Amino acid sequence: METTFLQDLWFLLIAVLWLGYFVLEGFDFGVGMLLRRTGRTPSERRAVIHSIGPVWDGNEVWLIVAGGATFAAFPQWYATLFSGFYLALFLILGALIVRGVAFELWGKREDARWRSGWEWAIVVGSALPALLWGVAWANIVHGVPIDASGEYTGDLLDLLGPYALLGGLATLTLFLAHGAIFLGLRTTAAVEAQALAIARVSMPVAAAVGIAFLAWTLVDQRDRGGVQAASAACAVAAAVLLAAASLLARRNAGWAFAATTGAIVALFTALFVDLYPNAMVSSTSDAFDLTLADAASSNYTLKVMTVVAVGLLPFVLLYQAWTYWVFRHRVGADDVGELRTPLDLLDARGRGSSGGEPAQSG
Repeated sequence: METTFLQDLWFLLIAVLWLGYFVLEGFDFGVGMLLRRTGRTPSERRAVIHSIGPVWDGNEVWLIVAGGATFAAFPQWYATLFSGFYLALFLILGALIVRGVAFELWGKREDARWRSGWEWAIVVGSALPALLWGVAWANIVHGVPIDASGEYTGDLLDLLGPYALLGGLATLTLFLAHGAIFLGLRTTAAVEAQALAIARVSMPVAAAVGIAFLAWTLVDQRDRGGVQAASAACAVAAAVLLAAASLLARRNAGWAFAATTGAIVALFTALFVDLYPNAMVSSTSDAFDLTLADAASSNYTLKVMTVVAVGLLPFVLLYQAWTYWVFRHRVGADDVGELRTPLDLLDARGRGSSGGEPAQSG
């Protein structure tokens, strides 16, 4: 069955939502994983947390919208995906919840053990989703056991094949490097230096793992009927950007961050192009592949969703852009002192610039 314009449009929109999530939440994951490595003192760790404090929860909205759009536009895709990947998605959700709680509770007590426990919660709560998202999307593209009725027939071990694990390592290392570069751009002094030093080491590793995963993806395509030209072009672009980022990390953090952003976009675009026109690929039989046409909602539902998206999406994008603009300043250990929230930091900056008390409080 051929897909319609609206089905293709919503597949494209869902892909864009996932790309936005991985670019924005990707550096959140990286910063979270590096919290204890780049922050040596409580003030430095507070600076690391404040570097993403105003935006991390907004970045997660992209995931919520992507999941909601999938449920509304392609309910069969949503049902098969969330039932088959139930345990993996539960682990991701649990990690995201624990990480969010840790951000809120870390500074509530001065006790060293209290803070250390929540710091490790942030580290693990960032690393686990960074790994499992790669595993999940590698499985979606590569194929999982699905029967004729669209039901997942495998178990957890079926999701942990070599290709899927390589995909997980690719996203884990790429998000780590992406976050290290972002942290180098958002902080000052010792935290900045440590973050950029980690970026220079981690970026070549991320490039090597990412290129290996992309090469396997193209080989996998060839074995399933031939390499798709558009997917291959995106894979090559991602490989070039990964290589460029590994070189730029030693010279220009701004351009390196742009390269890692482009690499994430190109990598996942290659996966989405590879997946189309399917929503889920069955490793049991090609006849059991779940196509977008079979998984889609009615044409009327897609029309209503399109009208709502056109009306609301610009406001959401403008609001998030405004948030990044307001909190665009670098953060250092000397800036935060004993400040509790990013809003306190803005207030301190305002008082300092107006000739009142200095921004430094610790």
